[in-house]
Amino acid sequence: MSVIDHVYRLSAFPAPGTKTRAEDFFSVLGGCAANAAIAISRLGGRARVISPLGGPPGRDLTGDNVLAKLQYENIDVAPVVRVDGAVSSRSSILIDGDGERTIVSYRDPRIEVARPHDPQNAIAGADAVLIDNRFPEFVLPVARAAAAAGNIVVLDGDKPTRLTDDLLTVATHIVFSTDGLRTTAGTDDLAAALSLVAERTDAFLAVTHGQQDMLWLEKGAIRRLPAFRIEAVDTLGAGDVFHGAFALALAEGQAIPAAMRFAAATAAIKCSRIGGGAAAPERDEVEQFLDARSEK
Repeated sequence: MSVIDHVYRLSAFPAPGTKTRAEDFFSVLGGCAANAAIAISRLGGRARVISPLGGPPGRDLTGDNVLAKLQYENIDVAPVVRVDGAVSSRSSILIDGDGERTIVSYRDPRIEVARPHDPQNAIAGADAVLIDNRFPEFVLPVARAAAAAGNIVVLDGDKPTRLTDDLLTVATHIVFSTDGLRTTAGTDDLAAALSLVAERTDAFLAVTHGQQDMLWLEKGAIRRLPAFRIEAVDTLGAGDVFHGAFALALAEGQAIPAAMRFAAATAAIKCSRIGGGAAAPERDEVEQFLDARSEK
């Protein structure tokens, strides 16, 4: 998923049927894939985006804007698929004074039927492939090509999915959002939910939980990592940035605890800044952040 987000900042969410004036506005590149790719690029990795967009070029200006912003971040967009006559996805996002968000999005159903042109070529040379489940039929051929090539395949479980979904079995690592895991497993008990999903896949399983502990399964036991305490001003794109940093850390050979901590630090810094996924930090900022909080 790659979109353009129109972001409005206000002191409090408006009540139904009322009008309110935003305190600030900006337009920014968004979507799971785009935000993660920006994070990877700024952390020193090389990123390529495989995403369906509206088209053709010159008529779907949102899609043109997405590609221009990705290329500005030094991201390879060669495998992007433009769907003639379709409108690229977009969102309007309200962020209140506590950094919480409400999102209204539009996705053209014609984009839903798009398929990648050449999955094997799209993942050629990759050390890891990060997928999201917003367009599962588009993603599955890419994930299968990556698995066949022996790649790390990280699934961003942001959107609820079925326990029988093929993406769960083709992925090597799955990190759920809280809502994604609860709805997928049908229980509010996150530890129990991870164990239930583990019955369906051999993948590494974890869940992020906002400012609360992150959980993951290791040999059937639950492990925990406390979230970093920061003053959050904008949580938009935090999960995407986390997944991008986590995939990069795995590609670099970092062990799971270090990769989780690296990703959590990257997402925490992002949340301390306004700008959605475009507020993702540079590598030296993350390393300094971690050094300052290293365990004694």
